[in-house]
Amino acid sequence: MANVYEKERTLEQDIRGKVEEALPGVEVLAVELTGPERFTVFVDRSEGVDHALCEQVTRVLWDYLRTYSVDVSSPGLERPLRRPEHFRSVVGRRVKLKTAERSKLRGQVTRADESAVTVAADGREVEIPYEQIVRGNLIDEREQ
Repeated sequence: MANVYEKERTLEQDIRGKVEEALPGVEVLAVELTGPERFTVFVDRSEGVDHALCEQVTRVLWDYLRTYSVDVSSPGLERPLRRPEHFRSVVGRRVKLKTAERSKLRGQVTRADESAVTVAADGREVEIPYEQIVRGNLIDEREQ
């Protein structure tokens, strides 16, 4: 399974560079493999994500269509969280995290610095370095 996450990180770095250079103001939040030959790119921008933006991103990623089916999506209510700035923006909110060592952790972000996020879960605080996070998402508050 670790190889899937390594592949996602490699794809994300490459895709982020291509998309953010070609479409200033667009942020690639995450890339998730949804099958051996399919991935989803989650994007955002200050004025929101619409169908036209998804088409533009797909055109930028045209070369990948030889090998993969590519889906482009808005972040949605369960926004992907991967980088320090993502976690800093949700301090005080509930998140769900998956690490290579821990299948799932749900809790409230209490702190986010440059190297790790701290989550209050099960009556204690857990500090998790970003490089150990393979999936992180905001929890939809309506889910409570």
